[in-house]
Amino acid sequence: MSNIQDKVVIITGASSGIGEATAKELASKGAKLVIAARREERLKKLQDEIQTSGGQAIYKVTDVSSRQQMEELAAYALKEFGKIDVLVNNAGIMPQAFLAENKVDEWDKMIDVNIKGILYAIAAIVPSMRERKSGHVINLSSVAGHNIYPGGTVYCGTKFAVRAISEGLRQEEAMSGTNIRVTNVSPGAISSELLETTTDPTMKAGLEDFYQVAIPAERIAHTIAFAIEQPKDVAINELIVRPTVQVG
Repeated sequence: MSNIQDKVVIITGASSGIGEATAKELASKGAKLVIAARREERLKKLQDEIQTSGGQAIYKVTDVSSRQQMEELAAYALKEFGKIDVLVNNAGIMPQAFLAENKVDEWDKMIDVNIKGILYAIAAIVPSMRERKSGHVINLSSVAGHNIYPGGTVYCGTKFAVRAISEGLRQEEAMSGTNIRVTNVSPGAISSELLETTTDPTMKAGLEDFYQVAIPAERIAHTIAFAIEQPKDVAINELIVRPTVQVG
């Protein structure tokens, strides 16, 4: 029996890409899923697919940049399943442009989703894990959280922040003896809808060329499942997953 069996897992950004693939992977291993995103029609479709395959999933339309909606998501999961074992902080956006373009609204949105969304989820969900002295927080950073490149400055900044938040949470929970595990996953080029959030035509063309080597989102879903499946005394803290042929 998988160590994932019967674990209650919240996945943000579950309507496509890594979030959707992770939901299907964990459901196939017996997890009880709470899937969240902004697009209800996508969530409903995913829920139907999981249930048709014999899995368990409920959903709640959620904007991770809203503290109130994240609190409501946590409360919904606890009401329906009585506990939260795993949080997969997956929601994120990737609009890219040179700083001189002054796309301040895009900077604000990235900070709201990529950083505040992570923190709001932690604030809403980790307290119940601490009460039970058990839990696992999985944050999705990026290779961009390790390497900075022209045009990706703000995006890289948000993903560096995700790594810092992950490591800080890990240290604090380890000191506190709560048995909460923390995993930071940094994907490289992965097939998803992330590219669609870049509006600058020059940057988008460059990214589309770079993403020719992209691997399926299922590869990251398998990575997340691997981290969850470890014995409770083992925490896989940092994982970088690139296509074999990706250089940067």
